[in-house]
Amino acid sequence: MDRVRRIAEVFKALGDTQRLRIIRMLASGMEKRLCVADLAEKLGITQPAASQHIKVLKNIGILDPNRKGYHVYYNINTVVLSDYKKAIDEMFKMAFESCPNYDTCRGHED
Repeated sequence: MDRVRRIAEVFKALGDTQRLRIIRMLASGMEKRLCVADLAEKLGITQPAASQHIKVLKNIGILDPNRKGYHVYYNINTVVLSDYKKAIDEMFKMAFESCPNYDTCRGHED
């Protein structure tokens, strides 16, 4: 998948407040381990709703599952998150720089 579509998927996934809260909870390190039930309780949502949010975040690679017995706990994949940050930073940088020859400038096609 090309970079532009991938970044669009990331923005779509991050465009939900509950998903951002999940990332914040996991990234903060305040909790050592959080499973779906824990996240649902802390967010005040149902477990199926929490599972759906986790699925979206896993699909873009931001969450890694870690099975412990009957439970699956989630961690932030900092490598993937860092790669997305770099791509987004690069996109914003290009947005504020004009291409001297638009017809041959390939940055807008990636």
